[in-house]
Amino acid sequence: MPESPPLAGPDAPPPGPDLTGPGPDVALPGPDVAVPGPGLAGSAVDADAPVAGVSGAGGPVEVDRATLRLALVVGGLVLAVLLGFGLGRLNPPPNPARTGTAAVAVAHSHAPGTGAHSHGGATVTQGGDADAAGLSISSAGYTLAPSTVEFAPGKAGELRFQIKDERRRVVTRFAVVHDKPMHLIVVRRDLTGYQHLHPTMAPDGTWSVPLTLAEPGAWRAYADFTAVADDGRQTAVILGADLAAPGGYAPRPLPAPATSTTVHGFTVGYAGTPAVGQSVPLRFRVTGSGGAAAPLQPYLGAYGHLVALREGDLGYLHVHPEPVRDGDAVTFWLTAPGPGRYRMFLDFQVDGVVRTAAFTVTVA
Repeated sequence: MPESPPLAGPDAPPPGPDLTGPGPDVALPGPDVAVPGPGLAGSAVDADAPVAGVSGAGGPVEVDRATLRLALVVGGLVLAVLLGFGLGRLNPPPNPARTGTAAVAVAHSHAPGTGAHSHGGATVTQGGDADAAGLSISSAGYTLAPSTVEFAPGKAGELRFQIKDERRRVVTRFAVVHDKPMHLIVVRRDLTGYQHLHPTMAPDGTWSVPLTLAEPGAWRAYADFTAVADDGRQTAVILGADLAAPGGYAPRPLPAPATSTTVHGFTVGYAGTPAVGQSVPLRFRVTGSGGAAAPLQPYLGAYGHLVALREGDLGYLHVHPEPVRDGDAVTFWLTAPGPGRYRMFLDFQVDGVVRTAAFTVTVA
């Protein structure tokens, strides 16, 4: 075999006997690094001395140590990137929602207020923050994707949309909450024309529902749902999107605050005072002719359904019902995120007919 090339530099050892091959455990270059091997044990290499490389017949070629260090650094970075890529492929992020199942039926219960709660024993994370929801088309990794947002005023149309996850995949697995996997709320920006609808989902994850925007103006649609991930995790999300009905928009002023109203012969009133940042119980009572309690029927898993919207930005408030009645009252827990005026919409059912009572409330 050819001779091993000598080390160059002022600290190189004196010539020794010929070697039959390179010695084992030759250390990487660096300041005063010991290079053990036959005839070199205990020798030190100057950090600034060049290292000889083998060039074949042309003899030894000296390689500058700075160049070698740069090559080692670049090689290390490339190796780190390749290792990171390989680990990422072996451990992909969890799939937030999978396709194939339309809905998961679960019971619905939780403590008053916002935050994590329970659906049939499964922990549910409330998507978004503690403020009003529905202000964004995307939240908590999910996006509302409507196929059209413009409707002719007063004419029957159809709203179609999909829910997509953070990988832009269509979500098709939802928990059944309040008897439905999807609740759609539609209202004009002056808080008139309130509608509570329940779309149906096609196998490809497209939701559809008949929709009529009665008057011209800007409208807001809210998709209220709980998505189910592959591992069973549930995320409650409320997403919002603007709709338009072309024409002259003449907004109506918000009615004055009141704790009682009349709807189709029924008197609906409530007791309780919403407060900023606090979960407050509101107890609603529905009476018929003569002041007797109306024979309320269960609707959407409770004896009523309450939606509260904030004037101005149309923020959607988290309102949670009590699962059981308090005598002839129906109780909801409302958390107002800030001062201002809100519009509350109570859906209740009597004799198989659902009616809606609306209230304006001022939170100081």
